[in-house]
Amino acid sequence: MLFNPKTEDFKHLDEGSRAIMKKTVEYFETKGKAQLIDEEHARVWYAGFIDFLKENKVFSTLLTPSEYTDDKDTRWDTYRNCDLNEIFGFYGLSYWYAWQVTILGLGPIWMGNNEKVKKDAARMLEEGGIFAFGLSERTHGADLYSSEMMLTPLGEGKYVADGGKYYIGNANKAAMVSTFAKNSETGEYVFFIADPEHENYDLIKNVVDWQGYVAEYALGGYPVTDDEILAEGREAWDCALNTINVGKFNLGWASVGICTHAFYEAINHASQRNLYGKWVTDFPHIQQLFTDAYTRLCAMKLYSQRAIDYMRAASETDRRYLLYNPIEKMKVTTQGEEVINLLWDVIAARGFEKDVYFETAVKDIRALPKLEGTVHVNMALIMKFMANYFFNPATFPVIEKQDAPKNDDFLFKQGATKGLGKIQFHDASLAYDSVDLPNVNVFKEQIELLKEFLVKATPSEAQAGNMDFLLSLGELFTLVPYGQLIIENAKIEKIDDDLLDQIFDFMVRDFSKFALELYSKKDSTPEQMEICMKMIKKPAVNKDRFNNVWENKVYALKNTYEMNP
Repeated sequence: MLFNPKTEDFKHLDEGSRAIMKKTVEYFETKGKAQLIDEEHARVWYAGFIDFLKENKVFSTLLTPSEYTDDKDTRWDTYRNCDLNEIFGFYGLSYWYAWQVTILGLGPIWMGNNEKVKKDAARMLEEGGIFAFGLSERTHGADLYSSEMMLTPLGEGKYVADGGKYYIGNANKAAMVSTFAKNSETGEYVFFIADPEHENYDLIKNVVDWQGYVAEYALGGYPVTDDEILAEGREAWDCALNTINVGKFNLGWASVGICTHAFYEAINHASQRNLYGKWVTDFPHIQQLFTDAYTRLCAMKLYSQRAIDYMRAASETDRRYLLYNPIEKMKVTTQGEEVINLLWDVIAARGFEKDVYFETAVKDIRALPKLEGTVHVNMALIMKFMANYFFNPATFPVIEKQDAPKNDDFLFKQGATKGLGKIQFHDASLAYDSVDLPNVNVFKEQIELLKEFLVKATPSEAQAGNMDFLLSLGELFTLVPYGQLIIENAKIEKIDDDLLDQIFDFMVRDFSKFALELYSKKDSTPEQMEICMKMIKKPAVNKDRFNNVWENKVYALKNTYEMNP
């Protein structure tokens, strides 16, 4: 299940994609762990990494839609892009961030209507350019309604831009910065291109103490023409939200990469450490911590892989990915925090030491749930789908594994972002009833009680407007599609029953935890509290299952990977 740079052959990819992944792994392994960590501590801008990307045409091959190139290997293919997501996360979030914000910066370009800019972007990618996404602002964050960047029309296709942007990755070296603004005369939204080399582009500072560059920049009397306009009005708004849909999906994959590297370090350390006459990994509580960390990490990856399929198969009539996507951003990233917490409880003070990857991982893993989409923002989005998900299913063809080497055309032709509450889903019971395992069956009982809660103890209007109440309810709901996609992918990847049932051991416990949270809310009603108490259940205990997972999947990973020194 876990990525191992020393053994991964990328046989699931075509030859051209395989070569890029192997070269990327080789770049980091050649750099070595000591230099990787030293550069991170010294906050060194990774110019050598940018040169590597340019020399090997990594970004141009993976992030240029096929219609803007004659190269047979060049396309936007989410399936292979997530391999690179995982690799970058594995070696360092700052490297992943340069890739992530390039994806965001390209979103409005490929989704917009300006063919000239698209051709220029393709050329700049070919030349090794990176890109930036100028959306958030210092005062308002990512609140698009409150954007204060203004574009003032001067007539004859000319404009002038004034305002500032904040927390903008790559904005120090980007070939283009896709900048979101409002027309100062009409109030309509607009996306345009800014050039960091222009004299009216003021790069104020790096706002974080980090190896990457997260800029504050200001435009003062910055000249813009129709040639730099990407989209206007509703189309500009849709470009912003759809870009986030495409780009922020990567957050979960970065978490998977970070946790995987941290896991190897933790199991190697603990298995070689003897305390009080026993190996650390012989202590029962350590075995439980490691097994929980491993099963949560496997669940993160199983879900993330399956969510790719729904993204790539999306169409105007099938937008189920719009639920699975914010779960990737919110649930997978917060599970990443949980995995690191569990591993940190094992290795303790070792996690603070400056010569280990783990010390970086504990800081970086916290960023991912908070990057331009906090947990409560994504939860509010997820809740829009709950009624249709549970009570109004539709019939869809089964989505097979989407691993074909093709361009993901629909991602850049999504159109309007309205009508989320009308999106339908297939019946989740199709997945849950396809397996008969003790903990899955307990979890199914919990699902039925949640549906009973929604029907018989429906949240009041006041509760529905209380984000504190909804966050706990949303956590309960999120677990259901999370488990659904895990089961679907377990069948595709032929995951054995013991591992799948051990995954649902923690799923049952998490469901119980969030049910208790909901029970404890100050405005929960007696009827709601009664059903919440019924949701609290103990997982099915099976020592043989646990020991099999611990011995043959978790402990078996000791000394299987160590980064080159």
